[in-house]
Amino acid sequence: MERLCGPKLPFWVANQTLHTDSPDLPECFQLSVLSWLPCVYLWLACPPYLFYLQRNNKGYIMMSILNRVKTVFGLVLWIVCWTDLFSTFHELRQGDTKPPIYFVTPLVVGMTMLLALFLIQFERLKGVQSSGILFIFWFLSVLCAIVPFRSKILQAKYQSEISDKLRFTTFYFYFSLIVAELILSCFNEKPPLFSNIDTDPNPCPQSTAGFLSTMTFWWFTSMAIKGYKNPLEAKDLWSLNKRDSSEVVVPKLLREWEVEQAKDQSTQALYSKPPPAGESNHVLLSKQKDPKKPSFLRSLIKAFGPYFLIGSAFKLLQDLITFVNPQLLKLLISFTKQKGAPTWWGYALAFLMFFAAFLQTLILHQHFQYCFVTGMRLRTSIIGAIYRKSLIITNAAKRKSTVGEIVNLMSVDAQRFMDLTTFLNMLWSAPLQIILALYFLWQNLGPSVLAGVAVMILLIPLNAAIAVKTRAYQVEQMQYKDARIKLMNEILNGIKVLKLYAWESSFKDKVLEIRQKELNVLRKTAYLGALSTMAWTSAPFLVALTTFAVYVTVDKNNILDAEKAFVSLSLFNILRFPLNMFPQVISSIIQASVSLKRIQDFLSHDELDPDINLMVPQGSLLAVVGHVGCGKSSLVSALLGEMEKMEGDISIRGSVAYVPQQAWIQNATLRDNILFGKAYNEQKYRCCLEACALTQDLEVLPGGDLTEIGEKGINLSGGQRQRVSLARALYNEADVYLLDDPLSAVDAHVAKHIFDHVIGPEGALQGKTRILVTHGISFLPQVDNIVVMVEGRVSEMGSYQELLKQNGAFAEFLRNYSLEDIIEEDEISIISGDLENPKSRSVRKRLCSERKHAESDPEKKLPKVEKLIQAETAETGRVKSKVFWEYAKAVGPLLSLFICFLYGCQSAAAIGANVWLSQWTNDAAQNVTQENVSMRVGVYAALGMAQGLLVMVSSFTLAMGNIGAARKLHYALLDNKFHTPQSFFDTTPIGRVINRFSKDIYVIDEALPSTVLMFLGTFFSSLSTMIVIVTSTPIFAVVIAPLAFIYIFVQRFYVATSRQLKRLESVSRSPIYSHFSETVTGTSIIRAYGRHNAFVLMSDMKVDENQKSYYPGIVSNRWLGVRIEFIGNCIVLFAALFAVIGKDKLNPGLVGLSVSYALLVTMSLNWMVRMTSDLESNIVAVERVKEYSETKTEAPWEVEDKKPSSDWPSQGNVEFSDYSVRYREGLELVLKNLTLSVKGGEKIGIVGRTGAGKSSMTLCLFRLLEAAGGEITIDGVKISEIGLHDLRSKLTIIPQEPVLFSGSLRMNLDPFEKYSDGEVWKALELSHLNKFVSNQPAKLELECSEGGENLSVGQRQLVCLARALLRKTRILILDEATAAIDLETDDLIQSTIRTQFEDCTVFTIAHRLNTIMDYTRVLVLDKGQIAEFDTPTNLLFRRGIFYGMAKDAGLAQ
Repeated sequence: MERLCGPKLPFWVANQTLHTDSPDLPECFQLSVLSWLPCVYLWLACPPYLFYLQRNNKGYIMMSILNRVKTVFGLVLWIVCWTDLFSTFHELRQGDTKPPIYFVTPLVVGMTMLLALFLIQFERLKGVQSSGILFIFWFLSVLCAIVPFRSKILQAKYQSEISDKLRFTTFYFYFSLIVAELILSCFNEKPPLFSNIDTDPNPCPQSTAGFLSTMTFWWFTSMAIKGYKNPLEAKDLWSLNKRDSSEVVVPKLLREWEVEQAKDQSTQALYSKPPPAGESNHVLLSKQKDPKKPSFLRSLIKAFGPYFLIGSAFKLLQDLITFVNPQLLKLLISFTKQKGAPTWWGYALAFLMFFAAFLQTLILHQHFQYCFVTGMRLRTSIIGAIYRKSLIITNAAKRKSTVGEIVNLMSVDAQRFMDLTTFLNMLWSAPLQIILALYFLWQNLGPSVLAGVAVMILLIPLNAAIAVKTRAYQVEQMQYKDARIKLMNEILNGIKVLKLYAWESSFKDKVLEIRQKELNVLRKTAYLGALSTMAWTSAPFLVALTTFAVYVTVDKNNILDAEKAFVSLSLFNILRFPLNMFPQVISSIIQASVSLKRIQDFLSHDELDPDINLMVPQGSLLAVVGHVGCGKSSLVSALLGEMEKMEGDISIRGSVAYVPQQAWIQNATLRDNILFGKAYNEQKYRCCLEACALTQDLEVLPGGDLTEIGEKGINLSGGQRQRVSLARALYNEADVYLLDDPLSAVDAHVAKHIFDHVIGPEGALQGKTRILVTHGISFLPQVDNIVVMVEGRVSEMGSYQELLKQNGAFAEFLRNYSLEDIIEEDEISIISGDLENPKSRSVRKRLCSERKHAESDPEKKLPKVEKLIQAETAETGRVKSKVFWEYAKAVGPLLSLFICFLYGCQSAAAIGANVWLSQWTNDAAQNVTQENVSMRVGVYAALGMAQGLLVMVSSFTLAMGNIGAARKLHYALLDNKFHTPQSFFDTTPIGRVINRFSKDIYVIDEALPSTVLMFLGTFFSSLSTMIVIVTSTPIFAVVIAPLAFIYIFVQRFYVATSRQLKRLESVSRSPIYSHFSETVTGTSIIRAYGRHNAFVLMSDMKVDENQKSYYPGIVSNRWLGVRIEFIGNCIVLFAALFAVIGKDKLNPGLVGLSVSYALLVTMSLNWMVRMTSDLESNIVAVERVKEYSETKTEAPWEVEDKKPSSDWPSQGNVEFSDYSVRYREGLELVLKNLTLSVKGGEKIGIVGRTGAGKSSMTLCLFRLLEAAGGEITIDGVKISEIGLHDLRSKLTIIPQEPVLFSGSLRMNLDPFEKYSDGEVWKALELSHLNKFVSNQPAKLELECSEGGENLSVGQRQLVCLARALLRKTRILILDEATAAIDLETDDLIQSTIRTQFEDCTVFTIAHRLNTIMDYTRVLVLDKGQIAEFDTPTNLLFRRGIFYGMAKDAGLAQ
């Protein structure tokens, strides 16, 4: 320095700087260090920054006034600096030699100003609206110029005249210019040209926010204010930043994943090369490694790593700054000991502490912002990848993972990644913090620290063991949760069947059994939780205790004074976080690795080759016939490329349209279901509706073709759904049509209409290639070719005539049925349109039925306005205190109070221990240390231990209370849902109910307890901090009021906004999953129609919509954090300032106590607000569960005093007297004043057009619909008076749609295990399933998959028949279920019913009249009233409605 400044200007003078009351820095120091500091910073920051700008070009910004002013000022600054330089040269000419520093500094500063000037313009060209780099530069420059500013004025005051007038003037010029630049750099430039800000209706202000605004998250304030004034709605949310949206994020990940998979393929190709011939064979094999799987992790890192690293850099900075404050505390305590020290020291220290803490706050929240955004992008991309994959996986792969599991991948596993990113940096940051803390502790206390370290090291295995165990429990609990949700999903899907069979209690017990296991695991987790909480609170204390005890006992000369004690304590407190977080991060990494594996396996599933040669001549109509389960549908699947190919290949030329056996309907309008993404063309659309016989149906639907269809097409009848599915195929003009039994679900006359107008030789599809799977043999003469399938093989193929000539299986099959027709001809001659033409002769109108869905009728009568499925509402406003009270009641009111009391005790013990420590440190001043060391240590230890125990007891009691509450709330919800009337399930999407059982119950089980725990913990620790500071420096009480005011103010803004954002987020989350599960069930159709991309886009939109409310949610936490921590920093500032002011009256122990407590408070305050908000958000789950636990229930299951006798009904007489019924309040009557009486053993057929109320009649017998007037009596018992189970268990129904539950076949037949195996086998034999079942290795324990997917539709129908045979009650209701069954099986069923239920009363809702021609009487319904009721013969004779229907079906003349 001497060389630069010369001998006259010393670099550092201690007396001038530190030890005076008005300090000043020497000129050499000012000229060198202070001037160069900002310059060094800018030159260092420039290269990486320029590289970054080069990569991230946002388009360029027009030259603005602001920019021009900045540039001009920059130029002037450069001129000012170089004026100094030239004046130095000038003086040199004059012979006045200045030291070299006078040349160097102006040169350096001038060059730097040019660099700044260049940056201002370069940033403008790259579209930077506000520059952080330059802001920091100007800020540093001003900061460094303040010292010379003051010292030049002081010099001028003390000297008579200014010695160096020129430099004096230029300096003040320079100072005012850099201040101006600093102020200007706070303002923003306009957005770049052509940026999407101009086009976006509601852009996110972040993209245009300035540097200061970004650092303090000021840009969020507008939303906080809006949310405070009135509850936020979806329209108030900002658009998602482009860079976070699905369209940017998902392809990024998929690209990397494809690269990984490609690598994998190339390695596999290497390994699969055959080894050379000869004996080298075995040698080679031993050397081969298994080919590596493509790594999903690597693709994630490549896609999102770089952005995440920016956050890590912030974390590193923050870790370093954390350790500044304990050092400053050390100086502060030593300052209070020195009596003669200048007071400005104290103030400087106080402000430095404040500044360090504030800087730490800003940096920490930037780090979090980067981490959370990374997490958010991870979630978006993982969901996107899974969705795209689920559209193209093979059926075999789909069987491996159920819909529920895939949804779990999306919700739970993607979420885990998101949670992990927040703390991932702790992996390296925790060890770093631990090492630094130990280094400073060693400096403070020497080797005694090792004792403390030993304690920590001992605690690590404990924490690790707890983490591992918790992890294991979590896996176990996940399995139970999966099982429970899967079961609930099935129960809710089949709730109608459960009600009809009165099986609810059996399934309720099954759910509760799983739930009990789940709660047991939760309880174990709670024991562990209590232990780990104790370890976490006691760890710093135990460490401190051992360290201090060892320190004072090792050496007589070691004296524990305030400096050592409290600086060590604050370092121990810093240690607490990394020590506790580290095991947690490890365990959450393990968790995420499990998730990673699950996702990776799913994404590595085989994909379909949509590359499908059965020779079907172009433009011909091919029919496929055969028995149930012979592989007809599989053939169609194979053509679509859905089945796994064992060998051979299939190819289809041209586009495909597909109509599946069970229609797939989206939750959208009827028109959207038909258009399926094609443009609307009025004429073509009308033709389609006409051809598919949908025109009449539209007249009855409330909104015509704009009626909204419920989930799974719930408000259409089976026939209508099938016809919509057909219309969709017709509208989507394709080259090849695959029709899987589309005529099965519609009435005979409708089937004829459809065949003639759509499928047949004269229909709309003539000239297209059509493959028709059918059971109706009446149409076979009119098709070009017929394929007969037997047990998965093509047994014969040819035209109708050829096959008859071949005299094979087909001819046999036809002859059987034709013979019957000829026999029937004696009674009713079959009229055929044109006897000469054999093709159009109706062989026997064996056509399946219009499957009628009970749910359909009400919707027909809906007023135009009512939407079927009400949008899920987000609650608004504050959570009512009632909900908190509900939860407290569920926990137990006395227990709740006791828990609070325990927390109070625990805080008292903690304060006690620290006050005792401060007393102990004061012994040092009085030199009375040795006598009472053991007493000091003993009491300190006792207080600490007491605190640890209390923590454990309190957190354990709390957990027990929470689990009790969780049990009660779930039980109430489950119980209510089983007692809820059917109408609720018809109008509520299942996803919404499932959400209550999964998401909300999860919150009550796991999230809420930990939130309550944290809330109580932080609340009491903040409280104790205030108490400690006020007792040590009473003047602090003055500041509490304004700080508390600001705190509450910020908190109210935050909580109002954040709570509403959370609600919006959870409401926008369910559509992702419901759309997803809808997609998974309809993948084959989506693929067949090539609507793949449209669905992917829809899913992306839903995810983005969800992230749109999630993103402001994260930012609101940052916004809050910066503001609350600022208050915490103010508390530190004031605690230190008051300690400085009252230093003469205070002892060092108290100063240490109050400031070290103040340093802790920031964290507590911040967490307290977050927890308050989380508590409010999470308690919403209680509110939502409560809401569904209190929906209206149906009548009681059993009424004790009205129980019918055990053999009721013994005759089976049924009477309707003046009976009316409606579907829901406010809808019209479906049945109007029916009066009829049926004798025991009669067989009644019920017929009528669609929507005449046929199905409603059966639902009335079961009281799924309650009477609006009138009575039904069975054997003299009024059914409205007895319990529902007593009624339903005495009736038997074979419902329209066969529903099976996953579980054994045995369980599906007899869930209560009432019957012996023998009886079950008998039932199977009568229902013709015994051959199939006895061929299965598992026999009765055959596992049925979800929804009975592994049985064909026909076999499922037979299972339903077997159920009916097992129950064998006096009254059987048959909702014509023969839709999906081939002719033989159908005959078997009919004959079984005729023989087995001979003496029973049978009601059959018939769609096919020939099944009921031999019934006792036929009831014809029309518009809900009895039109005709008599024997079939009389009705035909009458020539009324029934005669008309019989004529249509070709059963009458």
